Formats: sequence, structure tokens, C-alpha cells
Amino acid sequence: MNIILLGPPGAGKGTQARRLVEERGMVQLSTGDMLRAAKSSGTEMGKQVAAVMERGDLVTDEIVIGLIAEQLDQGAGEKGIIFDGFPRTLAQADALGELLAARGSKLDAVVEMKVDADALVSRITGRFTCDNCGEVYHDTTKPLSVEGKCDKCGGTSFTRRADDTEEALRNRLMVYYRDTAPLIGYYYAHKSLRSIDGLGEIEEVAGRVKSALAS
Repeated sequence: MNIILLGPPGAGKGTQARRLVEERGMVQLSTGDMLRAAKSSGTEMGKQVAAVMERGDLVTDEIVIGLIAEQLDQGAGEKGIIFDGFPRTLAQADALGELLAARGSKLDAVVEMKVDADALVSRITGRFTCDNCGEVYHDTTKPLSVEGKCDKCGGTSFTRRADDTEEALRNRLMVYYRDTAPLIGYYYAHKSLRSIDGLGEIEEVAGRVKSALAS
């Protein structure tokens, strides 16, 4: 099953994607991770990525699609793919659909995680991440069980993103709704969209994702 998790920054897409990877064996294809891996791979595509990034230019859609194609050709989609950070525009959505169709595959569902903007501000300004394992916590909704110690790995070093401030978040939300929200209409027209309430406990939201994928 190939899916996209759509939603504004802080909607919980990463958390739910990790659950799907663990529970279903799906592969999470993160645009950022693929670009970083390609840059140091030494492949022809990797050299292109490195050159673009060294110039400080934006990586083209063609390069990102090429990286996704490489992953698919290496068997990444056997148990399903979660596309993370892609597509972000209507042109990218078209390109992804064509890529999958060319390999006899398709996009099965697009799950939109809807979250109120004010709730997002509260959620994000209180979050922090374990430097060792990447587990995400929150001052009020998911605090550490033991002060200063990661529940998952025992790590003692944590980071708060510099842009996890109210002003920065509202700017990111504006960019999201301007550039990415048109995808909601696009996938609705393609009968792929499943909208769920992204607010609630992690388990609760996971149940909604599961129901959306089963529908």
C-alpha cells in the first residue's frame, strides 16, 4: 500500500509514519533523507545532488523523482511506501503518479491530518527531541517519565528546534497552506483523500489513520 500523509508542520505525520513502519513493515521515503544519502553516495545521481546543494540551489523535481525511482527499482515498495515531504506541489503530484503508473503501481490513499492552527502552536512550541534516538517529547502532552532521561534509549541530551516558536510556526503554516494545501483538492478529485482529526493522543490518532487506510 502506497500512501501520503498530508498535514501542516507539527500535525504528527512523522510519529504516525514511524508507527506504520514498525507495524506494517512499510518504507518511509523522506525527501530530506534521500537527498543526504545521495549526496554522499558517489552515484551519478548523487553527484548531481551534491553539485546542486553545493551551489545553494533548490533541488529540482526531476532529481527528487529520480531518487524515488531509484528506491522503487531497488525494491523499496514491496510492503508499501509512505511518501514523506513529497509531493509538495501539483506538478510533483502529477510526476509521482506517472512514476508509479510506469512501474505498474499506484497511490492507494492520501491521509490528511487536520489540526487547528492554535492547537498546533501549543503542540509545537512545547516539543523537544532526543539527540540520540530522535524520539519526540512534549512539555505537557508527552513529558519524560524521568526528568532528563529519554524513555526509549536512556539518552540525556535533548534539542528544541530553533524555529519552534509561535512566530516561526505561523510563518511555516502560511507557506504550507499556500503551497501544499492545493494537494488536498487534487487528491480529493482523484478520490484518494481521507481526512481525519489529527488532534488527540498518539494511539487515538493511530486508530483513525488505520481506519482511513482500511476505508
